[in-house]
Amino acid sequence: MVDQLIRATAADGGIRVVGVTTTRLVEIARKRHELSYVATAALGRAMTAGLLLVSSMKEPQSRVNIRVKGDGPLGGLLVDAGLDGTVRGYVEKPEVELPPNADGKLDVGGAIGREGYLYIVRDMGRGYPYSSMTELVSGEIGDDLTHYLANSEQTPSALVLGVFTGADGVEAAGGLLLQVLPKAARDEGLVSLLEERLGSLTGFTPLLRAGKSLPQIFEELVGDMGLEMLPGSQMVQFSCRCTRDRMLSALRMLGIDELKDMIEVDKGAEAVCHFCNEKYRADSDQLQDLIDDLELQANQA
Repeated sequence: MVDQLIRATAADGGIRVVGVTTTRLVEIARKRHELSYVATAALGRAMTAGLLLVSSMKEPQSRVNIRVKGDGPLGGLLVDAGLDGTVRGYVEKPEVELPPNADGKLDVGGAIGREGYLYIVRDMGRGYPYSSMTELVSGEIGDDLTHYLANSEQTPSALVLGVFTGADGVEAAGGLLLQVLPKAARDEGLVSLLEERLGSLTGFTPLLRAGKSLPQIFEELVGDMGLEMLPGSQMVQFSCRCTRDRMLSALRMLGIDELKDMIEVDKGAEAVCHFCNEKYRADSDQLQDLIDDLELQANQA
């Protein structure tokens, strides 16, 4: 199944429903960062959530950053997702592994930690980004983001995230976001019904592994509430904006003396992108070109 995001409404437009499958992109992240099982689950959930959160923004260049910083051994993670369907991210300590929790599931909460903060930055593509911060609720990502949506954006929301990884890699990953919009938020019966139905879910990845499509999952949850599928689906993918040119631009900022030292000591320079683990190498000739350019600018100043 190709990774994709679809949207729908229910209750005469009072409920917004967004679903996304992210199996392939989470597997790419797992391989690129050499993630442990629990690190794969943590980063996969956060990347999935990033795509769901950014889906409601309007400007084509809109992006959402999710940073989770807890007191657990994983250290924290950072995700960058765009309305264009691209997402990237990393965890601070990708090798960390933990035993299953009391429910026999991957202990993402233990890896992230129960004490810490969730930071959200929304870049609307027009002026200064909007940022907010909340304390972690459980470290399980989904609970923390649901708490953020209810308290920071004051939108009754339910977020279901899942990543299932087997011996051969990621077998299923995705998520579901339901939001009760202001026009329906006063209907306490509707909110309670949604909470009841979501509470009956045993998880999201079991549905995907059972062969359920996103429209089928939508139908089972809110099909009797006037479900209206919005036209089209959006392809989503793991994609990083790093390039060799950006790496060379960053090296320029080190200055002439540091670049000369790199040539003499290391015979070049290597830079690694945190988001995608791509390695870029600049040889002595390329560093000398940067030095020549910097010296020319200094002489012209």
